[in-house]
Amino acid sequence: MLTLNDTVSLQDAITSYHYSQSLTEYIRRKTITVKIGDIPLGSEHPIRVQSMTTVDTMNTEGSIEQVIRMVESGCEYVRITAPSVKEAQNLENIRKGLRARGYTVPLIADIHFTPNAAELAARIVEKVRINPGNYADKKRFELIDYTEDEYQRELERIREKFIPLLKICKEYGTAMRIGTNHGSLSDRIMSRYGDSPLGMVESALEFLRICEEFNYYDVVLSMKSSNPLVMVEAYRLLVNRLDAEGLKPYPLHLGVTEAGEGEDGRIKSAVGIGTLLEDGLGDTVRVSLTEDPEFEAPVAAALIGRYTNRAAETTPIRPITASPIHPFQYSRRKTKEVFNFGGGNVPRVIADLSAIEVTQYEDLRSVGHFYLPVPDKWKMNDIGVDFIYTGSRPSTFMLPMGLKEIVDYEVWKTASNQEHQFPLFTLAEFEKATKRSTTLNFIKIDAAIQLTHEQIAGEPVVLLLQTDNAHAMPALRRFMIDLIDKGIDCPVVIQRTYSTENSDELSLFAATDCGGLLVDGLGDGIMLSAQYATEVDNEERLKYAKQQNSIAFGILQAGRTRMSKTEYISCPSCGRTLFDLQETTALIRKRTDHLKGVKIGIMGCIVNGPGEMADADYGYVGIGKDKIALYRGQQVVKKSVVANNAVDELINIIKEDGKWFEPEAIEL
Repeated sequence: MLTLNDTVSLQDAITSYHYSQSLTEYIRRKTITVKIGDIPLGSEHPIRVQSMTTVDTMNTEGSIEQVIRMVESGCEYVRITAPSVKEAQNLENIRKGLRARGYTVPLIADIHFTPNAAELAARIVEKVRINPGNYADKKRFELIDYTEDEYQRELERIREKFIPLLKICKEYGTAMRIGTNHGSLSDRIMSRYGDSPLGMVESALEFLRICEEFNYYDVVLSMKSSNPLVMVEAYRLLVNRLDAEGLKPYPLHLGVTEAGEGEDGRIKSAVGIGTLLEDGLGDTVRVSLTEDPEFEAPVAAALIGRYTNRAAETTPIRPITASPIHPFQYSRRKTKEVFNFGGGNVPRVIADLSAIEVTQYEDLRSVGHFYLPVPDKWKMNDIGVDFIYTGSRPSTFMLPMGLKEIVDYEVWKTASNQEHQFPLFTLAEFEKATKRSTTLNFIKIDAAIQLTHEQIAGEPVVLLLQTDNAHAMPALRRFMIDLIDKGIDCPVVIQRTYSTENSDELSLFAATDCGGLLVDGLGDGIMLSAQYATEVDNEERLKYAKQQNSIAFGILQAGRTRMSKTEYISCPSCGRTLFDLQETTALIRKRTDHLKGVKIGIMGCIVNGPGEMADADYGYVGIGKDKIALYRGQQVVKKSVVANNAVDELINIIKEDGKWFEPEAIEL
């Protein structure tokens, strides 16, 4: 995970691990209220939904029409880019046009690099968003060795640039978001704090301390990253530092920046946003998808909606007095290796096919294993499942090498091929069993049970952990913390069951429940199960199994615990975008989605360029009309490439690095 430089360490900065009022009870963090037009923000109000326009800000009518579509889709705040003074001026025309049509939605000006545009916008709209990494600094990717006096002079320079905006906001009653982005930390912050959550937090606090000095409190804070682990750690640390310094409890804007499109974008967003919502953090949500903005609001609303009645629906969970998990730095729970679970193994994926008749080779295509008749052999794609659970009706044919089968204990104990199958016990069955596998046993266990060493001592056991508690992630986390406290080191697979009726909910809820554990280093595998609301045939169940399998691998990838496919860090587009972002992303994905583990950043403009895609191996960045810059990491390798040739040139760079291979000719 992230390392911190020697100048300021994380241990120097924190005095406790506190960031949530409770790790077992749903209690929303108490914050001050920030007035944003007619829709106040804070813990005394509902968690708000917001998004950002993609139309050129100078296109007044186009912006008005898009804002209306966004409001109709559920947006309560709308952000509009103002990269220069002329766009900031046009915000007034957009605002007047909306008001004339009866829409009073609060508008937020998005500012990068241009204090004069921010100062103008603050007189027009209800809120301005500044990025402390580039509001008063320019990023040149330089490491600077500051003396203490030099650093203080830099802080004074920032203060002088920031105070005019602060005074205008205070005079006009305009709110402000101080929004740190992981990828655009200033050279000064990077030099002192490193590329770390601590650097992200301190970047915002430098500006926030000035706000408090002037008694200006209409502030919202955010800590956004395209890496959900970094994002979660930064928000937690921010809350910790606010409390430690005695600063006011400001509302939090949650978001995973540059999350991408489709299923992957939803999963990545839910891993980051959902994890924080589970612990009561967050007052407004923006889901950053490479899709039209009106499609973002329903996704954010679905994430938020789980918590409307969470406290009332929750079964009480035993409190945690002291957690052994470091909330600001990743560390995986130490486990012993059992077969290919735990230890140094990547988390495994188990496909639940217990409600499916597995009677022919084709049935395994849904979980990434397919049979090729001509060469008479099995192949596996990048998300080929590790195990299948067939319950009480095992498969009727020999499985391919590398794929293992789990069956219920009652089936296994009378099976003739016990060496090729592994049993799943209830805890009661396991304790009474006279015969167990000498290689691998699974025990289905509820998170409310308090397991002891004696119940599983000396046996090769993997726990299949489940819960019916509405507050599922904390219930599962409580069980795993209990294991750590007791020194029980058997691997644990997270098992969750979801309804088949809403595919968006499956990806969002599973990513929250499982991803929230993975970011804390908890979990050695995932098994997603289906709850069928109506009778469906075997073919439909196989389709659902395919979706579940894709989501399970997507969660592991978003949690940075198992990289199984190409990752795309693509911005959600805005008025600064210099090409058709959705079309370009689809084209790049079509040409490169077989490059397992490679990360490609696709950025619509230089503002969201090398900084925002800091986590990417390669970058595709718009720098002008039909002009693209191509990056290797954070370094430009080709400038001003004609857009029509840019994807081919990107592939050539990947080939030069020896990371390219031709895709399989056979359709998986």
